[in-house]
Amino acid sequence: MKTERRTIKKVSVFCASSEQAGPQYIKAARELGKILAENGISFVYGGGSVGLMGHLADSALSHKGNIIGVIPKFMVDLEWAHPGVKNMIIVDTMHERKKHMLDESDAVIALPGGSGTLDELLEAITFKRLGLYLNPIIIVNTDHFFDQLIGMFARCVTDRFMDPRHLNMWSVAQSPHDVLALIQNAPHWGKDAVEYAAI
Repeated sequence: MKTERRTIKKVSVFCASSEQAGPQYIKAARELGKILAENGISFVYGGGSVGLMGHLADSALSHKGNIIGVIPKFMVDLEWAHPGVKNMIIVDTMHERKKHMLDESDAVIALPGGSGTLDELLEAITFKRLGLYLNPIIIVNTDHFFDQLIGMFARCVTDRFMDPRHLNMWSVAQSPHDVLALIQNAPHWGKDAVEYAAI
């Protein structure tokens, strides 16, 4: 599958809100925030102030990054919104949040997280399989966090629930420092993907 070098202006970042995440995950989130800010790349994220979300935003803000938060109103009412993110879009539902984050991005980056992060990542992959989202998806595999999920996708191919070509829908970064190069050189995924989306 051919690759094409891309210009990256804005990405979406999916990540955890848990405050119990280990230091290796916090470090990766802060590194990513810094990398995006220093390269002039805006990012859309879930708008939170705690966990990896908070560290990602804090790091980007400290390096003068441009951030857009997207957060459901009930989370604002719970005071979960990051007070330092001035461009905060308030939506009604989690579904609207995910849709907005995909619609606004040149690429998706997934850091480790729990059920919410996995839901966001899997929806992006599903949309890409159906030709509804055609941009790069980067999985940041800090401390081998996503190894079992990546293995599950391989099992889906082995048992013929997915085609081997579907494994080109995402790229795996071992470090935030690999992310931009992987986005720029991600395999092309065009509308022709729909032709074999159901395979």
